[in-house]
Amino acid sequence: MSYPTLITVAVGSYLLGSIPFGYILVRIFQGIDVRSIGSGNIGATNVARTGGKGVAVATLVLDIFKGWLAVFLVVTLPWIPSSDPVQLHTLGAFAALCAVIGHIFPLWLGFKGGKGVATGFGVFLALAPVSALIAITVFLVVVALTRYVSLGSILGSAALPLSLLLLQQHLFHALALAMSAAVALLIIVRHRQNIGRLLKGTESRFGSRKA
Repeated sequence: MSYPTLITVAVGSYLLGSIPFGYILVRIFQGIDVRSIGSGNIGATNVARTGGKGVAVATLVLDIFKGWLAVFLVVTLPWIPSSDPVQLHTLGAFAALCAVIGHIFPLWLGFKGGKGVATGFGVFLALAPVSALIAITVFLVVVALTRYVSLGSILGSAALPLSLLLLQQHLFHALALAMSAAVALLIIVRHRQNIGRLLKGTESRFGSRKA
């Protein structure tokens, strides 16, 4: 791929991923800064803590959509001059990484964004839907059994590159796998405080009330 193509994909995917839908929707519909609530995160889980369930659902859907769109524009539309599926998947993985970086480090909010779970699901829904469905299944099972959303997010993220390696290695060669693993690692690292609380047994469970 040419440098202009790589730069276009990087900038476009980052800017799409960096749209802070949670911040925007809470500001519009509830007149508050979501970063002043709960964990200070701009994702759907923290948006729900504002009491706006509809806004939280909208945030979740839009965060998934922006990730999906960033990759869809690369791997589906004909402006990318390549018919090689391996090359397209590698470029798609690059777009996925840039979009998730945009969500986690948005330019508009001083590079302090969300944890990337919904956007990460969205990018792989476009790039590798089977692996995305495996990841969301892992997430749902873990949350159903433990009621820890953070643990489900961590294990679901870890399942993604593993499923790519096992099921789609013919499309995801070393570079694409490395970038996909980087997406998962970014999301897991963003949960480092949750990991600490999980190890201490102080992590809040889904549906429980905080003191």
